[in-house]
Amino acid sequence: MPDYLKTKPLNALFLLMLLSSPLSAQWFDWTPPGIPRTADGSVDVNAPVPRTLDGHTDFSGMWVPSDAQGTLFDLDNYQDWALEIMHQQEQSFFVNDPRFNCLPDGPPSYLAGPSVGGSRRIVQTPDFIAVLNGDMTYRQIHLDGRGPVEVPILPSWLGYSAAHWEGDELVVVSNGYNDKTWLTREGLPHTDQLRITERYRRTDFGHIELEISYEDPGTLKVPVQVTVDLAYRANADILEIVCNESETAQKHYTGERSEEEKAAVEIPLSVLETYVGTYQGLWLGNLITAEVKLEDGALFLTRTPRYSDTGGNTDSATSPLVAQSQNAFDSIFGLGWIFNADENGNIISVNEVHVSGAWTFSRIQ
Repeated sequence: MPDYLKTKPLNALFLLMLLSSPLSAQWFDWTPPGIPRTADGSVDVNAPVPRTLDGHTDFSGMWVPSDAQGTLFDLDNYQDWALEIMHQQEQSFFVNDPRFNCLPDGPPSYLAGPSVGGSRRIVQTPDFIAVLNGDMTYRQIHLDGRGPVEVPILPSWLGYSAAHWEGDELVVVSNGYNDKTWLTREGLPHTDQLRITERYRRTDFGHIELEISYEDPGTLKVPVQVTVDLAYRANADILEIVCNESETAQKHYTGERSEEEKAAVEIPLSVLETYVGTYQGLWLGNLITAEVKLEDGALFLTRTPRYSDTGGNTDSATSPLVAQSQNAFDSIFGLGWIFNADENGNIISVNEVHVSGAWTFSRIQ
């Protein structure tokens, strides 16, 4: 083979190697054009609402919920059978959550924050809107004049959605859901009678107010609602999450709370009392407060903010602590807790144990 034929492929490979590094860096460090910015280069979230060529509000972009509250989370609005199902889900550590089984999330994704895959990209055209999720699911929202599906032939995980404009407000009506998803992360079920209405209002460049109404006479005593605040994420992007590629998937997610409680280690009351207190520390850049109390001989831990940013009328969540050893406990949050003592036996911190490792919160009280 002539020498020039031997060297050209190597030269081409070298050129590709040179090009690949800056291109890769540019992908994740890319600054999107057309974003209003302040003098220091930050995104001007208070800039005017962008509009499409036909004059409507443009909802395009990367969005993530920052808060969700409303009557959807009030237990008094649920029928008895739904409350019993929720109790059963808690007892099995929510193992039936569709996301834990690599299935579409459904309505809870409308409320989900960044820690539970709630980032979504909205792609808007004059007659069609797509909502793209990190778990590679998507919603189709039709803006071409069609109405909701009256008699769904094939119930679906994310429903059938039709939208229309009421001034600057985008109104989306969805029905035709199957009954395999939940309404909240706490395991609130629903029937195939579910009908959801969403009202989107973009108040400025960086914020959307979303009001969601739920009707399901099979599950709810009355129609309920939730208000969701969405924040724009100009410099973010979605990286795909493929659940069943994980080695720690649902096959490792077994057991019941009742079994765990039967296997709990007996700890003297005098030892439990030493764990009572308030602890603070950082997790993913957020200040976390863990307050431990002793009630009727059992430890309870209140975490603020909630571990899972999935919406709720309070910013805290409380769980009983089930002893696995003299200083290690489980909780229904899906987190472990390990109390640490100094050389004198005084409890000085607690570790919040995630899959990613242990995060230490120091005792402040």
